[in-house]
Amino acid sequence: MLKKFFLFPAVGLLFIFSLNSCEKKPEVTKAPETQKVTGALTPSDQEIKGELFTLKLSDLKIIKTVNTSTKELVIDPSLSGSIKISNDSTSILDIKEVTVQYLDSLGNPIPFENGKAKATVRGYWSDIQPGGHAEAPLDAKVPMAAVKEKSISKIRSHVVYIPIPLKEETMEIPVEIEE
Repeated sequence: MLKKFFLFPAVGLLFIFSLNSCEKKPEVTKAPETQKVTGALTPSDQEIKGELFTLKLSDLKIIKTVNTSTKELVIDPSLSGSIKISNDSTSILDIKEVTVQYLDSLGNPIPFENGKAKATVRGYWSDIQPGGHAEAPLDAKVPMAAVKEKSISKIRSHVVYIPIPLKEETMEIPVEIEE
């Protein structure tokens, strides 16, 4: 009787395992083969002087991820290179944000698919002392349409900063309490 007690569950397990192995397994679809393609921008080095600082972009290139079989862009391309901000003023510059905007030959912004016009440059920005500079790798998204149509004619850079020391004014306002 004890043999039957163990024999039935063992046969039952064999039956279950055989049914599971006969089951047709779903085919796993492969993701498309992709490769990174780098395209140089000309000129690849630019230096622009602002009111309080000089902005230098160097080794500019567009990095695209394309499907190897269809040659179509798979994800938004990116602008890559280096960015250097030099403080030409006598104040400390507290850099808050750097963004880029891509313009066509008529000077119109080339929007992203989500409707945004600017891309934020990733990087850690710190206070720049007078005569000092801050450098960071340049990594910003580029609208897919701009690369497909090769319509980028200019890159507009927006640098948001606060000059330190801040200018302050104190004013006295005459008031009177009435009873």
